[in-house]
Formats: sequence, structure tokens, C-alpha cells
Amino acid sequence: MIIQTGNRTDIPAFYPDWFANRLREGYVLVRNPFNPQQVTRYLLDPAVTDLIVFCSKNPQPLLKYMPLIKPYHQYWFVTITPYGTDLEPNVPDKAAVMETFRELSSIVGPANMCWRYDPILINEKETAEWHINSFRDMCRTLAGSTHTVVISFIDLYEKVKRNFPEAKIVPLQTQLALTEAFVKIGREYGMTIKPCGESKILESVGADCSGCMTQKTFETAIGQNLNLPSAPNNRKECACYITGDIGAYNSCGHFCRYCYANTDRKAVAAAMKQHDPKSPLLIGHLMPGDRISQPKQESWIDPQMRLENYI
Repeated sequence: MIIQTGNRTDIPAFYPDWFANRLREGYVLVRNPFNPQQVTRYLLDPAVTDLIVFCSKNPQPLLKYMPLIKPYHQYWFVTITPYGTDLEPNVPDKAAVMETFRELSSIVGPANMCWRYDPILINEKETAEWHINSFRDMCRTLAGSTHTVVISFIDLYEKVKRNFPEAKIVPLQTQLALTEAFVKIGREYGMTIKPCGESKILESVGADCSGCMTQKTFETAIGQNLNLPSAPNNRKECACYITGDIGAYNSCGHFCRYCYANTDRKAVAAAMKQHDPKSPLLIGHLMPGDRISQPKQESWIDPQMRLENYI
């Protein structure tokens, strides 16, 4: 099975001690965000957990627990943008995050690392030219530490509109021009550009639109083939395979203006006050009336060698 940690929050940045405790105890409880009394129990065991996928803007707090994570296959999505604290108030200095990225890559390997440069937004300060220059500088720093860069352009979800009302959709022609520039720069530094949830038209300028969290991504990270069961359908633009997320919405303290996972600061503050590193739940504890279920968990690694392994 594949365990996801970061589609709802940033566990490495804010909850590393909790995650370490979950690994030690061998299980985690996850509250259904749409049916709060429904709780799922996932085993955390290398025998059935084929891969742990991390998504973070600051992996550094979790590095001290890498010996605990070592028995598991890992894949890391680390978001690093050139924005300032006006857009990303609590994200650490980007130079420090890039240094952590390089350190993490030296531990797990470049094939298990993905740099996310997203979301891309355009305004009077963050112009297209500014993005191109910033991207080139960051590529220079991260060269050799990853082979993949995921990009996306800002989506105006309702939460985004409420918390970032001045945000605007990036016009398609600008998307094409920026993607083309990023593809050319990426090639110079051995990086493939993969748009996330964007139009296939970006393939026309050289981008790889096959998806950023796909079966091939995971098989490359594990070094083995997988027999994946059917996953829930994502939005039509998304080719990612997402199951078993152990995070919780309204619990990320970065407070990025463009965030789609947080309702507002008050909701996050209330949730973080309920966090207990010793609880099996990320936020709060079990309550009367909670119904705990445990899905069948088994390894999805295919023990059979396939023809392509010999080519």
C-alpha cells in the first residue's frame, strides 16, 4: 500500500514528533474530513507499506527521524518557490530549504526527490520574467539533487478566492511561454518539467503531462513494479494516484495566501491547539461515537519480473 502524508497538511514541517511516534507504534488513525465520525486505521509496517509519499515546504524538522523512516521506501515532493513572506508568511528562508533538499537527496537519492515550483502566479511584482530568472537560479542550486520539477499555475478555488482575493488566473499564452522557458532551462540542468493538473496543450512546448504522482513515479522510487488497485477518481486534469492520506485539513501553519487546504487562520489555530504528539490522530483524540475501520492492507509490489526489466 502507498501512504500519503501531504495532500492536506505539512507533516514534516509541523508534526515530525507525532509521525515518529506513529512509526514506532506501527499504526495511524485518520478522521474522514467529510464524515468526521468515520475513522480509518492504517498499519505502518514495511511489509504492507510499500511507499511513504511526503509533501513539504520544510522537510528539515523530520530529518532527525530518518533512521526510523529508513526501512520504508520514500518519495519526496518538496515545494520551493521564490516568493517572499507576503505570500508565504511562515515558510523558512528558501536558501535553507534548498540546502535541506540537497541533504535529503543525498540520503534517499535524486530519483526519490521531486521539486515543486508551484503555484505560479503573475502580478506586477512576480512577473513572467521574474519567474524565469528565479527558476534558473534555483535550478542552478538544485542541479543533481532531482530529475523532476513539477509546476502548476494558480487555481482559484473558493478558499483561495476568500483568502487571496487579488489572485488572478494566469492566461494560457503566458502559461505556454513560461512552460517553454522552464523546459529549456530544465534541460540544461537535467530536469524534466511536469505540469500538475494543467492542460495537455503544454505538451506542445515540451512539457511532460503524464502526471506527477503516477504509478511510474512510484515504481521508479521503489525500484520494482506495482500492481495497483483502482484509485478514487481525481479531477479530470489530474493523472495522480492518491490513496491513504494520513493528514488533516486546516492544520498547516505556513499560512500561504494561495493555500487550498486551509479555511482560514482561526480554523488552523483551533486545530493545532488540539494536536497531541502522542495521539494516534493528527488532530485531537477519539471521541464517543467514532467508528474505526481498518481496510485490507497488503503489499502492491509485483514479485514477477516483467519483460521491460530485461530491455
